[in-house]
Amino acid sequence: QAHLVESGGGSVQAGGSLRLSCDFSGVTDYSYCMGWFRQIPGKEREGVAAIDTYGSTKYAGSVKGRFTVSKDDIKNNFYLQMNSLKPEDTAKYSCAATSTAPCPFLNGHLYDFWGLGTQVTVSP
Repeated sequence: QAHLVESGGGSVQAGGSLRLSCDFSGVTDYSYCMGWFRQIPGKEREGVAAIDTYGSTKYAGSVKGRFTVSKDDIKNNFYLQMNSLKPEDTAKYSCAATSTAPCPFLNGHLYDFWGLGTQVTVSP
C-alpha cells in the first residue's frame, strides 16, 4: 500500500521561502506521476505542480516562476521549493501519486494516493 508523508510546512512572511518534502513508500515500482496540490477551506483543491517519471513538469500559472517541483529517484522523495511566497499561497498542501499514464499532472481527480497534507501560512 502506497504511503505519502509531507513535511516542511510552516509560517513565513511574504517574500520568504519554504521547501516541502514528500516521502513516498510502500510500492515496488516507483514509475509514478507525482503532484502537489493545495486547498483552502471552502474552496476547490488546486493543482500546483507535478512531475512525471521522465522529469517533465507542469505548474499552475499562479506559481510558475516561483515554485519548483523535483524528485529524488534514489530516496523516492519529491519536493516543492516555494520562493517569493505570497499571502495567497496560504493553504494546506498535499502530495499525491498515481501510476496512471500518461501523467495527469495537475488533474487531482486521477491521482490514486494522497498524503495528509501540511499547512503553509504566509503573512503579509
